[in-house]
Amino acid sequence: MALLLLFLLLAGSVSAREDAFVGVNIGTDISDMPTPAEIVALLKAQNIQHVRLYDSDRAMLIALANTGIRVTVSVPNDQLLGIGQSNATAANWVARNVIAHVPATNITAITVGSEVLTTLPNAAPVLVSSLKFIQSALVAANLDRQIKVSTPHSSSVIIDSFPPSQAFFNRTWNPVMVPLLKFLQSTGSYFMLNVYPYYDYRQSNGVIPLDYALFRPLPPNKEAVDANTLLHYTNVFDAVVDAAYFAMSNLNFTNIPIVVTESGWPSKGDSSEPDATIDNANTYNSNLIRHVFNNTGTPKHPGIPVSTYIYELYNEDLRSGPDSEKNWGLFDASGEPVYTLHLIGAGTVLANDTTNQTFCVAKSNAEPKMLQAALDWACGPGKVDCSPLLKGQPCSEPDNVVGHATYAVNAYYQQMQKSPGTCDFKGVATVTTTDPSHGSCIFPGSNGYKNGTHLNGTSLAPLANSSTSGCLSQYTYNGGYFTSSVILGVLLLSAVFL
Repeated sequence: MALLLLFLLLAGSVSAREDAFVGVNIGTDISDMPTPAEIVALLKAQNIQHVRLYDSDRAMLIALANTGIRVTVSVPNDQLLGIGQSNATAANWVARNVIAHVPATNITAITVGSEVLTTLPNAAPVLVSSLKFIQSALVAANLDRQIKVSTPHSSSVIIDSFPPSQAFFNRTWNPVMVPLLKFLQSTGSYFMLNVYPYYDYRQSNGVIPLDYALFRPLPPNKEAVDANTLLHYTNVFDAVVDAAYFAMSNLNFTNIPIVVTESGWPSKGDSSEPDATIDNANTYNSNLIRHVFNNTGTPKHPGIPVSTYIYELYNEDLRSGPDSEKNWGLFDASGEPVYTLHLIGAGTVLANDTTNQTFCVAKSNAEPKMLQAALDWACGPGKVDCSPLLKGQPCSEPDNVVGHATYAVNAYYQQMQKSPGTCDFKGVATVTTTDPSHGSCIFPGSNGYKNGTHLNGTSLAPLANSSTSGCLSQYTYNGGYFTSSVILGVLLLSAVFL
């Protein structure tokens, strides 16, 4: 989308000459909206080179002039009917919102409407004519090679998206989809798709594992396999993109590349949205950015870039609906990051995390006995200094199995220099980029942590497939709360074994 993605359209296959890019969407439903100059300053500071606007705001386009940032402008849905019914209206729109700003502002794409088939079906009959009229105006201005025209789709236009090889577009829309795909093919444009694994996960009623939605590593036996193609899928994002490729192939279009125009994860939700958290948002977007920049493509089209726009730059506090609708942003309106993306080795865009900080934490929904075993093991054979958990010490609170196990497994993980396999503990622990430190309890690995006396060991944390528990002793606790004497006992036993 926002960038000129120079795809080679080869018969029967999708190919590309340029690496994938990551851009951001800029919404405006914000009570204290930053000025265009402030927005551009943030884009420059974060080395963001591709943006998508939901309109063609003149002040914003002027502020973007001479920055080199590649810009996608949009025809809002409420203007679609007028443009789709009048070539002259489309030409006036292009003259006012595009020609007036290029070449100073590097406009490289125009999105015509957004999710029209699913949100504004009465405009569907004029969608293709809108695209063609806009394209004609670009041709007349000799801008058609620089600026691509397309329209973003919700992934819900795809039916039976898993396995991807069985996917097809809702046939109700074939009278629109077929000419639309012909237009994209003839103009060298791309199919625009909004991909939201957050919603796929929520709507699956537990069928889709959270780790699968968040790009977290899965053991081979938990990867999703397309029985028809034997392709392995390690994340929802790739499966949805490939479903779109297969759906186009089902209509005999095999050479149209895909750009993901929206994808992200909310950092906050209401009581019915427990997985809309800062940690999950950070995990998803960090992993998404790395995935895109790796240029690995998808199982169906390995090595073919899937450039993606993150939804979105700012939290939009004026959006209606549940709390999650207001909390998709990477930054708040003041320009402060909602969280620090963990992007070591993923290029420079949005790379404001130079600390390489990751932590190991206990899963709050894990079986208490398993958490107990992890705590026993870390403070025993794992040779972790668990003295900060003693009563009266900085990390004694919260005095429960999750809190104490989190400290212990993280201390072990840091002690082992974050080596693979050292944050598993039979599946009750997971890696996070969110610092679990709280109050005066500073966790190992945190910026404020001062190294204490740590004993080096070569033990590996018990893995999910381990046949022994690795526990030195079984703690007892009442109602989920531990006593300092139990921890002290384990410390003494650990000393004996060391």
